Amino acid sequence: MLFAVVIEDDPELSVIFSKAMETSGYQTESIRDGLLAQSRLKEIVPDVVILDLHLPNVHGEDLFSQIRADKRLSKTQVVVATADSRLASQMRTEADLVLLKPISFRELRDIVTQFHFRLP
Repeated sequence: MLFAVVIEDDPELSVIFSKAMETSGYQTESIRDGLLAQSRLKEIVPDVVILDLHLPNVHGEDLFSQIRADKRLSKTQVVVATADSRLASQMRTEADLVLLKPISFRELRDIVTQFHFRLP
């Protein structure tokens, strides 16, 4: 089974993102704190990470850099989800996909289905 980690501090969005990924066939884990996410990413190898950039304790950009620098996570696809249009624009060339909030359950589910975040 495919594995997705949702790193989002907003409880409502965390549930929406997790349910959308589960509907698309992923087992999910939700993390709502940047420091916990940083620690957990040293232990797991998800297929996809849905990453908010504004998190408590460790900024999402730092987590993004950690993911990209970790050879174990070289095949992990990162979907950045942010309400910050400036940061979204900066991240477009680095992330596998950038989503500008607000994002609905249906939108995320359709995007996951369309892009098939399934790795070879």
